[in-house]
Amino acid sequence: MSLVPIRLAAACRTRARSHQLILLGRDPHKGQAALASLGTDADRASFLTADLSTHDGVRDPAQRVLDEHEHDRADALVHSTGVFTSQESSTTDGLHPFFAVNYLSRYHLTQLRLPALRQAGRPVVVMMTAAVPPTDDTDFTRFPEFAPFDFGHDRKPIQLANDHYAAHLTRTEPGLAAAVVDAGAAKTDILRIAPWSMRASAKVLGPVLFDSVETSAHNVVEATRRHDWQTPLYWGNPGRFEQRTLIALNTTTQRLMDTSHTLTGA
Repeated sequence: MSLVPIRLAAACRTRARSHQLILLGRDPHKGQAALASLGTDADRASFLTADLSTHDGVRDPAQRVLDEHEHDRADALVHSTGVFTSQESSTTDGLHPFFAVNYLSRYHLTQLRLPALRQAGRPVVVMMTAAVPPTDDTDFTRFPEFAPFDFGHDRKPIQLANDHYAAHLTRTEPGLAAAVVDAGAAKTDILRIAPWSMRASAKVLGPVLFDSVETSAHNVVEATRRHDWQTPLYWGNPGRFEQRTLIALNTTTQRLMDTSHTLTGA
């Protein structure tokens, strides 16, 4: 069984032929369209509506998956790029949605699915982010409040928290492979609440700058299918699976994980 975001549904068709896919997303209409895009493989997939911006929004689909697939193992868990927003706002948990969705929900949902992942021979966790190569030279002093939210300053530590989690997972979960993948510049609804100037530029330059969804998803799909990697890795070039960077972070990781545990209880 594999959990994947609806954005990758069509690209994951080869996985649907040998696995059961569970798609998570906010929009049921897009979820059904994603299922339809699988064609004859749609009978091996299902869709669950999920709002991963809150703790309860993560716990609910995790429990529903457990209720429906209590005895099934989870072979792969894929987290999509999340949301794009520079606006000042907060979730019902008092966290900025960019942090809550783009990092904390990945930690939370994965932690809740670890029992099922441990049943797989070689479980895989893949987290899609913007292009932020792993580095220890990052300021995490504002983690996790990020108040007031400063997109230019806070975007990097939020995205890099995924790399720290990937490193943590591979150290603490024997046999589990974890990776962070640059999603590239696929033209999706992630731009719907971007600044108007960025949306306007996207319309004009999109045909030149944007990757296809298939290119954006290539490294993710390959990472879930292939067994020739194990250490925590970062893929920074969409469509180029052989070009990868070892995630070798030595500072801050444990503090970030302790804080994430305190926030979610997972």
